[in-house]
Amino acid sequence: MAFEDIIMIKKIASITVCAQNLCRNFGAHVVVQGVDLVLKQGEVLGLLGPNGAGKTSTLRMLTGNLAPNVGSLNICGVDLLGKPQNAKAFIGYLPETPPLYQEMTVDEFLRFVAKLHRMQCHEIKVALGDVKQRCGLSGMGKRLINTLSKGYQQRVGIAQAIIHRPSVIILDEPTVGLDPNQMREIRSLIKELGAQYSVILSTHILSEVEAVCDQIKIMHHGRIIFADTRAGLQQREESLEEIFSQLTSSNESVATKDI
Repeated sequence: MAFEDIIMIKKIASITVCAQNLCRNFGAHVVVQGVDLVLKQGEVLGLLGPNGAGKTSTLRMLTGNLAPNVGSLNICGVDLLGKPQNAKAFIGYLPETPPLYQEMTVDEFLRFVAKLHRMQCHEIKVALGDVKQRCGLSGMGKRLINTLSKGYQQRVGIAQAIIHRPSVIILDEPTVGLDPNQMREIRSLIKELGAQYSVILSTHILSEVEAVCDQIKIMHHGRIIFADTRAGLQQREESLEEIFSQLTSSNESVATKDI
């Protein structure tokens, strides 16, 4: 095996996200309990769950926007709780509501975000062209964001999350409110990003997870109650829809179902 191939294998196998025993409560209400996640470069993790399952709170902890009451978090080997600024440099985040300045043009907004990430002017010029091409925004640079369709605004949201070329991309409901064609285009983009980076995708859409995710986890009542790979899921007799329904339709607590 060539030296370059060995380096590539090591790079692909590198762990980018390691979360252990994440717990979070608001007063007496427990929203996340004992969540463990491990993700490698080149993997896409799909996080499923009904409303109120704890998905968004988990993502907020993974991005450093919400501190866990208990647990540890490492991003690309950096302690997110101990060195948050260093760890966050590796993260790109698209919350459920994209953080867009509607009165800016696409180019103005993406340059602004790049500067927040402390990118140099020469880096911004290259990154801006690359991210617009990758997100299907070529020719949209001078358009005001508030004149764009929902689908294109989602594209701008993803563009702001990846313009600084983060190792870990976290997307919270990236296809919500999109029509079928727009959903298909965003899924293709997520799949493309997953080949190069680590992607964590939170969604309600089962077909979305089946189409793009390497790992699949289901949350309910703040806990991970199911974990498998896409390959492992294909070997099961039950469909993902059947598994999801069985594990989340009851308000009663259920046992964790692992690989």
